[in-house]
Amino acid sequence: MRWKLGGGVTAIAMLGAVTGSATDSGVAQRAAWRATYAAPATIPFPDENPYSRAKAVLGRKLFFDPILSADRDRACVTCHLPDLAWADGRRRAPTRADSDTDLRTPTLLNLAWQEGRLGWDGKFRDLESVAFVPISAPGNMGLPVEDAVARLSADAAYVAAFKEAYADPGVTKARIEAALATFQRLIVSGASPFDRWIAGDEAAIPVAAKRGFDLFNGRANCAACHGGWAFTDGSFHDIGTAVGADLGRGRFVTNSQVLRYAFKTPGLREVAGRGAYMHDGSIAALEAVIDLYDRGGIDRPSRSPEIRPLNLSADEKADLLAFLRTLNSEPGTGPALADLTEAAPRP
Repeated sequence: MRWKLGGGVTAIAMLGAVTGSATDSGVAQRAAWRATYAAPATIPFPDENPYSRAKAVLGRKLFFDPILSADRDRACVTCHLPDLAWADGRRRAPTRADSDTDLRTPTLLNLAWQEGRLGWDGKFRDLESVAFVPISAPGNMGLPVEDAVARLSADAAYVAAFKEAYADPGVTKARIEAALATFQRLIVSGASPFDRWIAGDEAAIPVAAKRGFDLFNGRANCAACHGGWAFTDGSFHDIGTAVGADLGRGRFVTNSQVLRYAFKTPGLREVAGRGAYMHDGSIAALEAVIDLYDRGGIDRPSRSPEIRPLNLSADEKADLLAFLRTLNSEPGTGPALADLTEAAPRP
């Protein structure tokens, strides 16, 4: 799989015949579902922050550099590790004081395709607006905006990098945000066995995973929120699990009953290696996540109408798990972030 930079997403054609269904209608239905998961051919960038190699290189440097933390001991990569699907593998995000926050660290995979507001509760209007919340938060990196700008302005290498990226050496909050967002949009999940199956290789995934795919899109209805190539609708839903004071998106949209306890739908790429799960890391294993959805969650006015008891059999749960495991990328197919070029980064 190769990515081309651009302002939109163009789907590649799906190849090959569909097999494994018992009836003609089943074959047709599976083919229709498969067509909705075709890989995009471009990485989208917003018009107000278009891609440039110099900006991406600057963003990568900032992402891995502890210069943006008060004590120079933390960086963005502290909580977003490439080897852990760009999350941290912890139940909840760590603070500077070695305690935990209330929320799990979200993955940075495929943010370029995330529509709408970002964050578990939607507090961020776009990717550019995210960076300085953790950078300046006392419990996280703890560096005020003006100190971050001053540090980078005093560093000759950074001054040169900003000059290359923006045609002058001025360091500003907006430019730091734009560079980091540009780099993060290049964090793309690699090709998985599922992608090879979608492209026509019938042997790429086992029969159990194909049955799980049918369940995912059919009776279990997982695709209602986790559909499409990135496996997220980019929206907020109460799935009937959250309790307590954190109302999720409902904290910001107080007049909406359906947004009480509603949290951002995460993408499912690399999901089999990304536990713990849920916004608060309250579930340790993927099998337990399937059990939770099977039960249907708390029946309350804010619960999404897509959530209901499923009454899955043990075999059906196993098939869903087999399918989800096909979404992990194969070795060597993730983004080669060190190989940034003017034309295209190479996943």
